[in-house]
Amino acid sequence: MTRAGEAMELTMQTRTTTARGWTATSVIQRYGIFIALLLLCLTLAVINDNFLSTRNLLNVLRQTSINGILAIGMTFVILTRGIDLSVGSVAAFAGVVAASLATTSSTGMIAGAPYPALVAILAGLAAGVACGSVSGSIVARFNVPAFVVTLGMLSAARGLTLLYSGGRPIPALTEEFRWIGTGSIWGIPVPIFLLLGTFAVAHFVLTQTRFGRHVYAVGGNPHAAKVSGLPVRRIRFSVYVIAGALAGLAGMLLAARTGSALPQAGIAYELDAIAAVVIGGTSLAGGVGRVSGTLIGALLIGVMNNGLDLMGVESYYQQVIKGILIVAAVMLDQSKNKQD
Repeated sequence: MTRAGEAMELTMQTRTTTARGWTATSVIQRYGIFIALLLLCLTLAVINDNFLSTRNLLNVLRQTSINGILAIGMTFVILTRGIDLSVGSVAAFAGVVAASLATTSSTGMIAGAPYPALVAILAGLAAGVACGSVSGSIVARFNVPAFVVTLGMLSAARGLTLLYSGGRPIPALTEEFRWIGTGSIWGIPVPIFLLLGTFAVAHFVLTQTRFGRHVYAVGGNPHAAKVSGLPVRRIRFSVYVIAGALAGLAGMLLAARTGSALPQAGIAYELDAIAAVVIGGTSLAGGVGRVSGTLIGALLIGVMNNGLDLMGVESYYQQVIKGILIVAAVMLDQSKNKQD
């Protein structure tokens, strides 16, 4: 093994290995987010009798599905030391593209619509992939900071959404298309299955495939990864494509659930996605994190929002609490990096 390869391996081991002893600190580091979720659920169950009802729990999972899917895509990007601020706008763009092929209304429809739901879904995914490809190409090939590139894509995708839809909602979506957002299997909403399926695939890719190991390597030490012969540009490009595809899926779920595609949809969704990833323990410095933590982070935000709604707390206060959680998670991440 070359010195560069040894350096990369050492970096990955250093950044991913946690304390083996069962001290209070190690338990909090390993399971703190899960413990926080359990405590929050227990607290809400005591405060409100309706929280643990099957109907409410399914509603929490259904509402979490969109942010969870966005956050899983964001995890890939942040693991490589990147960021994607455009996922909310990309979701809106993919939603209107898919809706234009699945509407029975003459407003905003493509000639020949409605098409089969599968055609509309593939078109929405293609729109998301296209946006992710543009961002990924600029970040990977020209080494432009991801913050700047995706901020530009945020604006461009929103503009494309307004141009494509004429600034008007696309209503009257077919029942076949709406099924992905409102249907159920064995009494469980379809969006929950899509969230769990996305999580399972992402978890497998990051933990069991060469690509997943390369994602961690690029985030842990980009220079060592490049010297070792890893296709750093291709990996960086790929994670933005993944984020774009999952943003497209989330946008179609949102349109299907509401029954129409709104050009204003997805505003500030990127903030919730980033919050779920950071709260879930993925380091903004790259190379450290798990998609399981992201899922729990998304659930924590969803449970918190649901609990505050049940208690009648205004949405303004919810935004304040969410901001505090994000800052606290980033401060914890920074303290861990200094200790390492």
